[in-house]
Parts: sequence; structure tokens; C-alpha cells
Amino acid sequence: MTFDPSLFINEKIKVMPPSGIRKFFDIVSTMEGAISLGVGEPDFVTPWSVRDAGIYSLEKGKTHYTSNSGMMELREEICNYLKRRFDLTYNYKETLVTVGGSEAIAVAMKTLLNPGDEVLVPEPSFVCYKPCAIIAGGTPIPVKTTADNSFKLTKEDVLKHLTPKTKLLVLSYPNNPTGAVMTKEDLEEIVEVVKENNLMVISDEIYAELTYGRKHTSIASFPDMKDRTILVNGFSKAYAMTGWRMGYVCGNEEIIKAMTKVHQYEIMCAPTVSQFAAVEALKNGDSAIEEMRDEYDRRRRLIVDGFNSLGLTCFEPQGAFYIFPSIQKTGMKSEEFCEKLLMEKKLALVPGTAFGESGEGFLRVSYAYSVKQITEALDRLTDFMNTL
Repeated sequence: MTFDPSLFINEKIKVMPPSGIRKFFDIVSTMEGAISLGVGEPDFVTPWSVRDAGIYSLEKGKTHYTSNSGMMELREEICNYLKRRFDLTYNYKETLVTVGGSEAIAVAMKTLLNPGDEVLVPEPSFVCYKPCAIIAGGTPIPVKTTADNSFKLTKEDVLKHLTPKTKLLVLSYPNNPTGAVMTKEDLEEIVEVVKENNLMVISDEIYAELTYGRKHTSIASFPDMKDRTILVNGFSKAYAMTGWRMGYVCGNEEIIKAMTKVHQYEIMCAPTVSQFAAVEALKNGDSAIEEMRDEYDRRRRLIVDGFNSLGLTCFEPQGAFYIFPSIQKTGMKSEEFCEKLLMEKKLALVPGTAFGESGEGFLRVSYAYSVKQITEALDRLTDFMNTL
């Protein structure tokens, strides 16, 4: 009998599209002279003291498994950090160290969802939420947000999509891809709906340190919301530690214990060398955060002005390191615009549709790149717009 590999692949995986972010990045990697503003990765090198802590741990032979939950010292430092930076109170039993924030989201979904449970996913949003919900047996329900409201989630948005099967709400603010933030006042009405309808929240706060002109507010900080919130964070964005693959999740102790079982069987533990580096980041990395955030703020103003001057208007993002400009004036679809721009000017941006159908007519542009690269990208985009 002829071997047919498709017969052995899970049907959910067969129909799952690959990441729309990576598609254009992969083309750029093989195209001579091409540049990209497509990937959400800091161009900064991990601070030296953090790298040195990782090197020192290797020199000392600290290469064995840690506790499944992560090193005790690291979990305690995570709790200290959250209290110091965001006035959130957790203890080490309410904390699980994961392989990046992405694993934290996947494990949370697998722990919380039963087949058919519905997950409200505000869009545009990071690409992993819907696939993770599907893999966990849940049903993702897209909730459209709009530029008219600066891509914030409203009480009315949530209420429109509630059903008896709704179990979980995903919040991802500061937002990837739009740069939107939710203020304390914005979150208050969401908290009301969550409590009235007995929902859980996965709050992805990986960009919490990257806000401009305001301090991040976590939904977990509201009365009676700590136990209802799975707080996801990590080290990739704030400390430029993407390749170290370090994240964590905090929440109700019983839920964290359940999540630890999933993590235990799938992962065992996060990389030991990365855990030692993460301890150093939390203890002594505050100044590095400030320096990087100031530089992102400078780039933010440069790129927003550049796109608006070309008529590709975008609201001013208040968080993360992305802008989400509209290309509707060109009459092109997002995918068409990005393909044409890449082929003609060797500039890679990400179509808004990579982040959900509501992203049609928009682009995601990262400013986690040098001023030199951003300036060159704006020059190429200017030439491209002049040909349309």
C-alpha cells in the first residue's frame, strides 16, 4: 500500500494556515538587498549583565533540570518584579516559568478549555490565540475592534458575542499588531462583564513595559480579578531576550497547579541557563528597559510621521513597537499591497489580515529596527507610493 502521510495528520492541523507573519520574512531571507520591518523582535542585544549571568551558570556547570515550575529564586523574583513595576501581588506557588509567553498561552488554553468551550479573541491580534484554542479543543470567536475606537475592546463588543458556551476572554494589551492600549477606565467596563458572566481571562501582557506616556494597568489588579486572570508575560520584548525563550504565567494557585501538569508532560522545564539569565534581568534590568523604551519612542515618532506624510494614516500607537497604518486609499488588499511592495521595492511588511479578517486594509509595521533601517524603508515606500 502506498504511504499517504496526510492520513496520519490531525484534521485540525491540516486546515490550520501557517503564520502570516513568517511568510514574508522567509521570502526576505532569500532575496538579496531586501529589508524588512515585519518581525516583532528587538534589534537590541540582550544586556551584558544578563548574558554574563547565563555564561557564568554554564561555567559553574548549572546544566541540570530545574523544578518543573522553574527555579524558586526565579519565581520569587518574578513576584518581586510584578509588585515593584505593576503593584501586583503574587507568590511563588502562583507562578509557573514557561518556554516563552507562547507556551504559557498554549498551556493555559489546554488547561482551561473543554471541547466546544468558546474563547473570545479580540482582533486584530497576535496570531497564536485562535490556533491554540482550536488545538485545545475550544472554539475561537473573533471579536472585531476598529480604528475608529483606536482598536480598543469595549463592553458592547464582548456582550455582542457572549453565548452560554463562552468561557474565556483573551486580552492582549498593549496590542500586537496595532499598538493599542487599554487604560484603567477602559478595563473597568470589561471587568464588569467578566464578573457578571463568570468568565476567565488570559491577559497577554508581554508588552507591558513598552508603553508611551502612560503606565500599564493589568486587569488582574482589579478587585476580585486576580483569581479570574491568567497573567502571561516574559522576557523577550522588555529585555531583548527573544532567543532565550523565557516566559511565565501567574494566576490562581489551583489553576497554576493544573497548568504545571500540562507543562510537566510537554516541556519538563524551561532552559536552565535562560532561567539564571532571567533572574539577573529581573534584579538589575530596570535601567535597560528604560533605555530601550526611550529609543523605541524616538523610532515610533519617526515612523508614524513617515507613514502619515504618505497618506497611509495611522493613529498614534501608545504601546508595543508596531504601527497599523491604513492602505485603503490605494484600493489594494493588504496581501496584494505587501506582495507588490516586496517584489518591486524589496521591502517586507506584514498584511493586516495575518492578524484576523478585521485587519484587511491595514499593514503591521514594526519599529523594533534601527533608525537607519526605518529611514531606508520609508524611502522605498515613498518610491513605491509614487508609482501607484
